[in-house]
Formats: sequence, C-alpha cells, structure tokens
Amino acid sequence: MPFVIAIDGPAASGKGTIARALARHFGFHHLDTGLLYRATGARGGDPVCAARALSPADLARPDLRSAEAGQAASRIAAIPEVRAALVAFQHRFAAQEPGAVLDGRDIGTVICPDAPVKLYVVASDEVRAARRAAELGADPAAMLVQLRDRDRRDSERAAAPLRPADDAVLIDTSDMGIDEAIAAAIAVVDRARR
Repeated sequence: MPFVIAIDGPAASGKGTIARALARHFGFHHLDTGLLYRATGARGGDPVCAARALSPADLARPDLRSAEAGQAASRIAAIPEVRAALVAFQHRFAAQEPGAVLDGRDIGTVICPDAPVKLYVVASDEVRAARRAAELGADPAAMLVQLRDRDRRDSERAAAPLRPADDAVLIDTSDMGIDEAIAAAIAVVDRARR
C-alpha cells in the first residue's frame, strides 16, 4: 500500500517547497494539487467542462504560477462540480507506489483523510505576502491584500474549506529557514514510518 503524505496550508506558507523536498527525500511522487485548479481556471470557458477535460499537458503551462492564475483557482475551487471532477484525479495520483506527497488546501481533510502523515503548514500573513511578492516581483502590500482575500475565500467556501485536519501536525514556517522547515517535516514523516 502506498505511503501518502498530505500537506495543507494557505498560499506562500512553504507547503510546496516542503512537499517537493519530501518527495525527493523519500522517492515519492509529488502533486501540487493547486495546479489542477490553476490549470482549470487558466483554460477559461466553463470551469466544469475545463476541469473534466484537464490533461497532464495543462499542468505544464508556464503561466500557472501567476497571481491571476492563483485568484482564478481560488474562485473556481469553490464550485462543487469542479471539485468533484478533480477529486478522482487526485485519488489515482495518491494510489501510486511507493508513495505520494500531495499538497493543497483539503488533502488531509477531504482527498486523503486516511493519510498516515498530515501536515498543516502556516506562516504569518506578512511573511507569506513578502515571500509571494519576492517570487512574483510584486508589491508586498498589494500581495498582502490578495492573500488575505484568498484565505477568506478558501476558508469560508462551503465545499472543503481550508482548515487543518484534526490529526495534522502544525509547522509554522514564519521564523524558519527552508532547510529547518524541511528537516521538521522529514522528522514527522520518519516518526510515522517507524
């Protein structure tokens, strides 16, 4: 049975960096589930049709890391039919041997609630805004407004809101360097695999 690591948290908290590092460290497959929603939003047109027609090539689009794609993803992720169309894709991905790391907003609560490791990665709003602004070459103050708006939408949506699973391990990366955050996550996984 594949070993699944579910990582959730708000945008720019460090969950993607941690997820990629864990996948490399343990030799697991990695899926940034936000790309599914970003790619669906970037396709345009009817979001439900776009989600149903999503292909692996759509996940390789160079514009998926833009702020616009992130906002579109947050908006369409609130549509239950879009979510339903993408859940099966995520379940198939999580079933790959020897294991998989999935990061997103509802992995530990909805997609893989039985995952043996669930992490909830957070950072202060100001730290997240500074990180995302540096990544995109944007204004930190404007990014702070965008992140808070997205957090509100993601946390208040009726379908699978952003929240930690009851048994998730919290990792606050506000005052951590990348190596320290990765080491903390590896330690959690190592304990679970014993």
